[in-house]
Amino acid sequence: MGPMRIKLIEELPMATSAELYQLSWVIEQLLADPRRLVQARAQLHTGQQVQYLHWTDGKLHSGRVVGMHGDQVAIHDPAYSKPFKVHYGAILTEPGATSTGTGPASAQAQPDKPRPPPEIAGRADFRVGNRVSFTDTNLQHRVGLIVRINQHTATLDSDGQKWRVAFGLLRHLVDV
Repeated sequence: MGPMRIKLIEELPMATSAELYQLSWVIEQLLADPRRLVQARAQLHTGQQVQYLHWTDGKLHSGRVVGMHGDQVAIHDPAYSKPFKVHYGAILTEPGATSTGTGPASAQAQPDKPRPPPEIAGRADFRVGNRVSFTDTNLQHRVGLIVRINQHTATLDSDGQKWRVAFGLLRHLVDV
């Protein structure tokens, strides 16, 4: 499948403006799919070193995740004076994608193929009284205290609201 993709990319300059516009619309629709957003967010965390595709030059740059806001990720790149936001689709989250950018690992990285996060937490990883974070149904980052362990979910108290959240969606909070 790889050579076909390269052939399509090589032929893009010959496409009509209408074809490019239609392709752009299709790509926007695919990137806006909430399932892709949830998948990407599950693989990212604050402080993580990542590679991202910089819009101005189309090349991979390295940076550190400093926040997540809706469908954007705040990146701190030492080459710039302050953090800035990029679309989550610009972030390479595949294993080996954060390498130096040379060698077989980066050549084989396929950022368009979603994979589950490397570790999925389970019931045994949590206890009543743990402080955890999770992303709610509106993709807002929330922090809560586990008040009950259920069979498949934990019941949390987050700002006075009760939430039942699957263990795989919870992350332990680490006080720094």
